[in-house]
Amino acid sequence: MNNELFEALTILEREKNISKDTLLEAIRQSLLQACKNHYDKSEANNVVVNIDPDTCEFEVHADKTVVEKVEDDLAEISLTNAKLIDSRYELGDVVQVPIQSKEFSRIATQNAKNVILQKIREEERKVLYNEFYSKEKDIVTGIVQRFIGRNISINLGRADAILNAEEMIRGENYRPNQRIKVYVLEVRDTPKGPKILVSRTHPEFVKRLFEAEVTEVKDGTVEIKSIAREAGSRTKMAVWSNNPDVDPVGACVGLNGARVNAVVDELHGEKIDIINWDENAALLIENALSPAKVISVIADGDEKTAKVVVPDYQLSLAIGKEGQNARLAARLTGFKIDIKSETQARESGDLLEYEEDYYEDEYYDENGYYEDGYYDGQNGDGYYEGQEGDGYYEEQPEDGYYYEEGQEYPESDEGSGDGQE
Repeated sequence: MNNELFEALTILEREKNISKDTLLEAIRQSLLQACKNHYDKSEANNVVVNIDPDTCEFEVHADKTVVEKVEDDLAEISLTNAKLIDSRYELGDVVQVPIQSKEFSRIATQNAKNVILQKIREEERKVLYNEFYSKEKDIVTGIVQRFIGRNISINLGRADAILNAEEMIRGENYRPNQRIKVYVLEVRDTPKGPKILVSRTHPEFVKRLFEAEVTEVKDGTVEIKSIAREAGSRTKMAVWSNNPDVDPVGACVGLNGARVNAVVDELHGEKIDIINWDENAALLIENALSPAKVISVIADGDEKTAKVVVPDYQLSLAIGKEGQNARLAARLTGFKIDIKSETQARESGDLLEYEEDYYEDEYYDENGYYEDGYYDGQNGDGYYEGQEGDGYYEEQPEDGYYYEEGQEYPESDEGSGDGQE
């Protein structure tokens, strides 16, 4: 029996990941409970169970006090019976009397069995909970099992997870036996086992996918500072490199877009904008509004508000379809962003305020030109490049012309002179 018990405990330890010591403790407790039931005692503090963990051999004995008249069979022993064990015992001595577990009644034995099974179930739940709790806020791969109303049951191997309808990406279709990746939102410990809630819409899901695809993100060289996401449609992600020799955006995009495309494929075509993080709130907001070009940004760090001016023809691009681009930029930066076109800004005076207050001397030379590197301007659109030989372009006159320094062009005749329109 001891060999069979040892083999059974070894199998349980291997298959259910429950330690043998825990199982032996469960057996010890079950024997104590059986002893209490057999003697009809609510307490049996004098009963001792010893189990050898190497051989699984066990013995049960009760510490009984030697008395003249026995009133409690479990706690006391007569002097006559004590001397049969050892003639040296006298009244008041404590005798260790072996208890034969084979003599326990059927009910006591059944109760002991139930104690062991209950302990095994509790430990199995605890092991499962700890296993998946360690994966909370991480990605796991599961198999679609069945639909529960609008929700889906996902098989994660040793446990099932629930993908609620609100955590599904709009437009995705799920099929039974389909393998999908999910983000573990929360693991709850319940009497029926761990309840695992997963998601495919959480912004951190995108971050974990990039960690799996981009070595620099996984080892911490590139940090994902902020993510804003509208699942199934678009994600904006701001990245920063701790190594000046590593381009954070390039690392996330990969050669020929291989890395970002792997993430896009997992998200079934969701668009991903990767921008550079900047401690300067104004520059961060400018980057966040990409792909739209920005003329000026006034950011109030205390109020967390920003005024942005964009070229007239870039206004719709900056705002995005149904306001999506501006909305995601606001979430990414944490600023409330007010976007105006250049015409609207001039009419309200916001652009003038920007030119007077925002730029410092180091960005503004004595001729009134913005120096190279501050604006990425485009020729012919009224932006500033600041490259010698190409001319320093000033603001467009009212008739739509701009001119090079030192040259005069007529303002009245459209297309006359060497001016450019």
